[in-house]
Amino acid sequence: MIRHMAIPPATTPDVLDLTDPVRPAWLDDAPRPVRTYLWRPASTPRGTVLLSHGSGGAAVTLSWLAEALAAAGFLAVGVDHHGNSYPTGYVAEAFACWWDRPLDLTVALSEVAAREETGPVGVAGYSAGGYTAAALLGARIDRGIYSDVVHERIPSAPNPEYPNIVEELKSRLTEADLDQWIDHCGRNYRDARARAGFLICPGMAPALDTESLRHIEEPVSIWSAGADDQTPAPEYALRYASLIPGATHQSAGDSVEHYAFLAENEAGAPARAMVATAAVDFFTRTLA
Repeated sequence: MIRHMAIPPATTPDVLDLTDPVRPAWLDDAPRPVRTYLWRPASTPRGTVLLSHGSGGAAVTLSWLAEALAAAGFLAVGVDHHGNSYPTGYVAEAFACWWDRPLDLTVALSEVAAREETGPVGVAGYSAGGYTAAALLGARIDRGIYSDVVHERIPSAPNPEYPNIVEELKSRLTEADLDQWIDHCGRNYRDARARAGFLICPGMAPALDTESLRHIEEPVSIWSAGADDQTPAPEYALRYASLIPGATHQSAGDSVEHYAFLAENEAGAPARAMVATAAVDFFTRTLA
């Protein structure tokens, strides 16, 4: 598994231990936890940006982006995706039920908006979080492709954060479970409040419904990394960019690796600084 270092962010965010009563937690019948972090600007926010971390990560791994957004006047709202986030432990099902991620952001946004001013809303994400951001704009998983993966008709890519996921899921999932997952996977999880998306090394691209990407109307900025061996740009970032109308694509550099965008990765600091500046500029323009 990828070993994340628990490095605290430079600015301590407020933490809300929210729950979603509609969805149960993975390991018991309690409501699904949606731990939410708020990086606040110095004054009334000019807008809010939702943040989704990569698979197996945590909201604080995107503190570099959250802090830049807060310094520019935005309220940055990140979540720990339950079962797919290292601070609270991994659950195999959470690595396969990708659609829970956009639902987490919708819950967090609704709860925060009920408490305070948010202004116009954008969404940003890294790796699996890039898919999450796109899903809030209308990207959908292709049911046929997902069905082929879960029934092992086509091979799935190795999961570096949960290498034994296939064996573990096979030991306890029934056909009824898989049918329910296939039904959920292809639904539209768009949140009409999200007005722009910023995708960093976005994942899940080969499994997404082509027409759903073609129907995204909001502005989208996509960033890739030239040395990315987890979500290589030709199969991932460039698929998003070629299908989403008006989307822009830029590379953070030929030598930049996938994990450069984790806050604890010292070598990735220059790439993160460049992308954070680009994100601030993008949301300043699109959420004006």
